[in-house]
Order: sequence, then C-alpha cells, then structure tokens
Amino acid sequence: MKTLTVSALVCAMIALTGAAALSEGMPENDQSAESHLVKREAYCSEGWTEFNGRCFYYNPRPMTWAKAERNCLSLGGNLASVHNILEYQEIQKIIVSVSHQYKSTWIGGSDAQEENKWFWSDGTLFSYMNWCAGEPNNSGDQGCLQMNSGAGKCGDDIQCSYERPSVCVKRV
Repeated sequence: MKTLTVSALVCAMIALTGAAALSEGMPENDQSAESHLVKREAYCSEGWTEFNGRCFYYNPRPMTWAKAERNCLSLGGNLASVHNILEYQEIQKIIVSVSHQYKSTWIGGSDAQEENKWFWSDGTLFSYMNWCAGEPNNSGDQGCLQMNSGAGKCGDDIQCSYERPSVCVKRV
C-alpha cells in the first residue's frame, strides 16, 4: 500500500513539474489556455443554436407575446433581438429548420409601453429591424413585433394578444 501511495505522489509531482515547465516557457500575456476555456463555455445548451456570441431557441408552440417573453425568461433569456440582416437571416434558418416553413414568429420588439418608441426586451439598443414596407403602422393597437410576415418575410407590428411561435435569445 505504501508503494502505491509513493507511486501516486511521484506521478503527481511529475505532472505538476511538467505543467510548471510548460507555463514558464509561455509569455506572461499569453492567454491561449484561458481563451480555450472561453471557447468551451461558448457552446449553447442542447436545442439552442449559437450565432454571433448568442444562443437562439425556436419555440414552435403558439402563445401571446407576453407569454412568449415569460417563457424565454424561464429559459434564461428573452425574446430575440435582431441587430443586422445576418442575424435576421440566421433566425429565419433556425425557424425553417424546425418548422420547415417561414412561420410568422414573435421576436422581442415592442412599443406597447410608448407608441413609436421601440425597444428590445433583452435591453439591447433597437437600432435595426427588417421592417416590411409601410411598417410599423400601429394600426389597431399593434405593439408587438413578429418576423417573417407576408411575402417579404419581414417585420410587422401586430397586436400582442395574437398567438405565434417565438424565438428566444441568451448570451453565451
């Protein structure tokens, strides 16, 4: 038993000595080991798709905008914000991969709190949206944002009480 313990200690010392020797050969500002760890953490949970440092999840179950947002919150995120055309197209790909069609789908835009003051429910700046022609038009109390509307598969403001599938987002 003593021999086994001594052998284990010798192996541990050899491993630690080798690790110390490797780190001595690296420059002090070399963070390759740290960035390797960051890369591992960057993967999204099962069912989520990583794009541009964020994880997206398509929920095909129709619900109101508020219920969809609460559902996303329960999953650790918010309804998806969109910051450029590439993100919009990636979200479309996620929707099509699950539903096999361009379903009208809730994302996190809303002006329900103040007319014509659009915000993303995840708190990011509302500086981009792929609006359909003539939208947002606020016709008939339309305060929530759906994507993939009409032939243009673009953004449209509609009533928040309508039921739609949804896309959630969370940071990696």
